[in-house]
Amino acid sequence: MQEVQAELGLSVTEAARRAQIIGATIATISELGYHKTSFAKIKERAGLSSTRIISYHFTNKAGLMQAVVTTATGMKDKFLEERIQGTTDRAGLLRGYIESEIAFLGSYPELVRVMVELGSSGSDAEGWFMSAPMVEEFRTGRLERQLRQGQQDGSFGDFAADVMALSIAQAVDGVAAKFAADPKSDLERYGRELADLFVKATAA
Repeated sequence: MQEVQAELGLSVTEAARRAQIIGATIATISELGYHKTSFAKIKERAGLSSTRIISYHFTNKAGLMQAVVTTATGMKDKFLEERIQGTTDRAGLLRGYIESEIAFLGSYPELVRVMVELGSSGSDAEGWFMSAPMVEEFRTGRLERQLRQGQQDGSFGDFAADVMALSIAQAVDGVAAKFAADPKSDLERYGRELADLFVKATAA
């Protein structure tokens, strides 16, 4: 008897096919960019017999992009959670977050490129209109809320939480650009130094 994914009602075969298509889409966006990614290109990369297979599983480009965004953010969430597991103090969580963001650049450069593409281009007429807002929320929204909560409980000092969250995100973006230009960049050092900088900047 075939196992079924309870949350989606998918058979193992269907789930595997969806994962194959999402993986091929991520690889295609990473290599060609969002606007040059088509069902035809994805079909070719995934080794599918027809683009109709993609339409069967995701209906249209918007449905596929929603799945890609959800997959990419889910993988990053898991990566971050595993690295800060057991940390409870605000400063430690902020340090873990920044160091994890930098480490993610080296561990999943393909996903980083895809998230950048979807954040800037994914809400086009055919794509999923929530791509950019969701990526932006993931990039700064949750961090801003964590900073505000830390201010409320006295763990952090007085600063504009939205500006601080954006500053941290842009600092990570800068390291991403540096790493893209020079893959030999010492990400561990960048992560440590940036964490030191922002832990001091946010201290009570």
